[in-house]
Amino acid sequence: MSRPTTSTPLPKDTKVLYIGLHPSTLDYSRIPDGLDEVTLTARIEAGNAALREAGYDVVWCPVDPAPDQAEATVREHLGKQAFGVAVIGGGVRLFPEHTLLFERLVDVLTEAVPGIRLGFNTEPGNTIDVLRRWISTP
Repeated sequence: MSRPTTSTPLPKDTKVLYIGLHPSTLDYSRIPDGLDEVTLTARIEAGNAALREAGYDVVWCPVDPAPDQAEATVREHLGKQAFGVAVIGGGVRLFPEHTLLFERLVDVLTEAVPGIRLGFNTEPGNTIDVLRRWISTP
């Protein structure tokens, strides 16, 4: 996959913070294809395992949809280790009621980690494509 960014790729050992809504917080009646919490949790776990198998150093950061709680969770993770990339999942970005949450997360990340690269997936299975855009192939 070509890199649609002009930024220089990050080293292959770059640590990634993968932020998404905790599966227990979603309203599954609004999500197509009969997705439910068990299925989404399994997809997230499988996606994270595939990322690790591909050599990426990913830390899963499930957040609550309440912006204050989500910010606290992200800040806690950022205080424990250094991250070069943050991926914000589609559940945060694609529902209008989570716009404030999305803005807060972007603000927290860019304030707390100047120069952090931000990536966006549309579902857990394509997170690897996001990382390939930002990080040298492991």
